[in-house]
Amino acid sequence: MLRLTKEGITKDTAAWEKAGVELPQFNVEEVQQNTKENPEWVHFGAGNIFRGFVANAHQKLLNEKHANTGIVAAETFDFEMIDKVYEPYDNLTLLVTMKANGEFEKTVVNSIVEGITADQNRPAHVNRLVEIFENPSLQMASFTITEKGYSLTDPTGKYLGIVEKDIENGPESPIHAMSVVTGLAYRRYKKGQYPMTFVSMDNCSHNGDILKKSVLTMAKEWQKQGFVEEGFVSYLEDESKITFPLSMIDKITPRPSETVKKSLEELGIEDMEVIVTSKNTYTAPFVNAEVSEYLVIEDKFTNGKPALDKAGIIFTDRDTVNNIETMKVTTCLNPLHTALAVSGCLLGYTLIADEMKDPTLKKLVEKIGYDEGLEVVVDPGIINPKEFLDEVVNERFANPYIPDAPQRIATDTSQKVGIRFGETIKSYVKREDLNPESLTAIPLAIATWCRYLLGVDDEGNEFTLSPDPLLETLQASLEGVKLGDTSSNVKDILSRESIFGGVNLYEIGLGEKIEGMFYEMLAGPGAVRKTLEKYVG
Repeated sequence: MLRLTKEGITKDTAAWEKAGVELPQFNVEEVQQNTKENPEWVHFGAGNIFRGFVANAHQKLLNEKHANTGIVAAETFDFEMIDKVYEPYDNLTLLVTMKANGEFEKTVVNSIVEGITADQNRPAHVNRLVEIFENPSLQMASFTITEKGYSLTDPTGKYLGIVEKDIENGPESPIHAMSVVTGLAYRRYKKGQYPMTFVSMDNCSHNGDILKKSVLTMAKEWQKQGFVEEGFVSYLEDESKITFPLSMIDKITPRPSETVKKSLEELGIEDMEVIVTSKNTYTAPFVNAEVSEYLVIEDKFTNGKPALDKAGIIFTDRDTVNNIETMKVTTCLNPLHTALAVSGCLLGYTLIADEMKDPTLKKLVEKIGYDEGLEVVVDPGIINPKEFLDEVVNERFANPYIPDAPQRIATDTSQKVGIRFGETIKSYVKREDLNPESLTAIPLAIATWCRYLLGVDDEGNEFTLSPDPLLETLQASLEGVKLGDTSSNVKDILSRESIFGGVNLYEIGLGEKIEGMFYEMLAGPGAVRKTLEKYVG
């Protein structure tokens, strides 16, 4: 049996290779020692996309001698990631890249040389983080902590309870991720005002600006309380010392697949159990991931940077990062994902790949992408929008080995429709040669979302809606609505400009159109499919 540990991969090299697993090709002990003495990269958020994409990119640099230090992974939220997924496996990850033809490429990723927490009850971990930030060698702190990890306030704008406590207690024993990072930055400032760069790699718009705002907010609140001096705030705002570049990341690393687990066990690799932490993180010693991957980072570093461009990651200017993100989020990927999410939940699908075998749903996303999106796409120049869209439709979404569920993607849809559909609608309004009333697939997707909010599928059965901060409010607008009804307060939802990116759907001729589609979907069992077929052909 093969064990995913440092001893296991060293002792059984031939057996791992026979199992088709690529092993690290660098001197691990040397890299660990270098990292201990002169750390260059710490990453916050020890989850799947980091292990399956970012860490693997750095491994390529280590293999090819373009780097001689590893990454220190730090966890600020789910400490069980370190306890159950990092420590028992000596910080190793088995990356399984799932090709659409059923082939699995397997790599042991060993570029993460330390796994630590920001748990105040673990002084050794906290002290190590301080030591890293006080070292002039540190170049970068990167983040994959999800969009919520940067948020300091609740929906009303009031500071979260945990943030209020951190503001009161100062930088010595912070709990919230942003307080932890600001506290560590303060230690670096006090030690020598050393330069470094903070890179959010989370999938949210203007991620670097969001990170900067949160860090500066904490610093200013601590300054008001007298915990830090004004010079610290100036240090964070001095772009010759500290920068917060924008980035765009795109790679699907879904929950661990039982198919992959079974395949690994059949190869004789033991202890590959799927782990669900008490904070409901689904993880495993392995990460299953799609082939496609994009990471584009604004080239704005103050203390050097890893040579990630030698591993396929793109360094470019701010405008290009913005344009690539706009292309992906507003036309070529995310709108298609959301349309599949809400329609899939209504039609009983549990896999995106299965939806792509449904001719009607495939036509729906093709119409949103090719017919309506490409008309107004922002061309970033370094990635071709049509080719990106081809890859999304024909390879990525259709890959049967990517266990991505519409139910997962339907999470927080109210927070997404303004960007994913609203931006294209706005482009149609602005352009003299285009008319928003000519749109069909995007209004249809919005109508499908409204129908989804009833929590009743196309056969008339109740189902559980995915989490959404506005769920209660939106459902209240549709309270009492049943299949067969021809009137409702759906207009309450459609007239909320805040949901649709500041657009008044009724003023531009789409409100009534979407309402009409919604009522067609409400006609009775089977009406959702019938309506989709009617409009997408």
